[in-house]
Amino acid sequence: MMVLGSNFDELWPSGPSPEVVIVGAGAAGLFAGIEAARNGKRVLIVDHAKKPAEKIRISGGGRCNFTNLETKASRFISENPHFAKSALARFAPWDFIERMSAHKLTWHEKTLGQLFCDQKSGAIILMECEISEISKPDEHFTVATNKGTFRPASLIIASGGLSIPKIGASGFGYDVAKQFGHSIVETRPGLVPFTFSGALHDRFAAMSGVATPVSVTTKDKTRFSEAMLFTHRGLSGPAILQASSYWHPGEAITLEYLPADRVRSELTHARNTDPKKRVTDWMVEYLPGRLTADIFGETGLRNQIGTLSNADIDRLAERLSAHTISPTATEGYRTAEVTVGGVNTDELSSKTMESKLCEGLYFIGEVVDVTGWLGGYNFQWAWASAHAAGQAV
Repeated sequence: MMVLGSNFDELWPSGPSPEVVIVGAGAAGLFAGIEAARNGKRVLIVDHAKKPAEKIRISGGGRCNFTNLETKASRFISENPHFAKSALARFAPWDFIERMSAHKLTWHEKTLGQLFCDQKSGAIILMECEISEISKPDEHFTVATNKGTFRPASLIIASGGLSIPKIGASGFGYDVAKQFGHSIVETRPGLVPFTFSGALHDRFAAMSGVATPVSVTTKDKTRFSEAMLFTHRGLSGPAILQASSYWHPGEAITLEYLPADRVRSELTHARNTDPKKRVTDWMVEYLPGRLTADIFGETGLRNQIGTLSNADIDRLAERLSAHTISPTATEGYRTAEVTVGGVNTDELSSKTMESKLCEGLYFIGEVVDVTGWLGGYNFQWAWASAHAAGQAV
């Protein structure tokens, strides 16, 4: 049962102080509260926002892409690639699905293992609760807020990262971590569109709205093959969003529209069997018309397959299979779906999410340096890390 209120004393007027305070009423915070409450703990969740779970509400167009059946640690970014293994293994996608089924919630699978809820999107929750100070003068924490002061034995920080500030994102969790001696792996926007300047900006803006399948490879050779979308500012779509989490300013990305061997094989064959066919007519069999016109116009080739030399075919094959470009930037936290980086996992227990530096302090969800791929992975990390902490407090 989740109870929304404006004052803790109104909700729990005669009872004892909460044993667990959770900062953040998002996916991780709410689930950690449920887990701790199931284990008999008195739990209070506080959040400065007006409404809880806004990121859950807007995910998947309101249907919430709540997990991914292909969840594995290799699909998460972290300075310690092994850190997420324990929590993910002990609370897997099917564990969360069982919880949904128990509450009569149904779901459906889309591409690449993505699960979406069919419906639109316990513990006590205080919204619009501003924390003025957190300290630990003794074995209990002191959490001073505009709704009262609380003295829990355990404090779970589930305040998220910096992505999408319009729904309340802030660096609060990082500040708490640093207060208690933790280091922060440098943060940056993830799962975010790229922007471009100059000629590339103008070319891409002219194709705004055009989508096409593509393979995107980043500097570290990470490769994603999904859809790409041209926008008035640059590039977006699933393939680009995935690549953005691995991208750093100044680096290039490489786009493959068609494999080079296929281009060479098909154009060489067509040169012998259908030499009068236009090159652009062959290209639009694979690419949208506006993209075809843009790429072919850049090559300077004659538009008849029979006129292409082997060198011409090689040049077009290279352009279609390995086009390297350098984004100017990303759209930033304003549109980023996640924050890459966060609380250093070397300073946390991978089994419980408890701080190694401060007993009773836990960090879960996006505030931790664990960032998943697009497609429900980050929600699964929220559930898994919350389960680990909720069971431990």
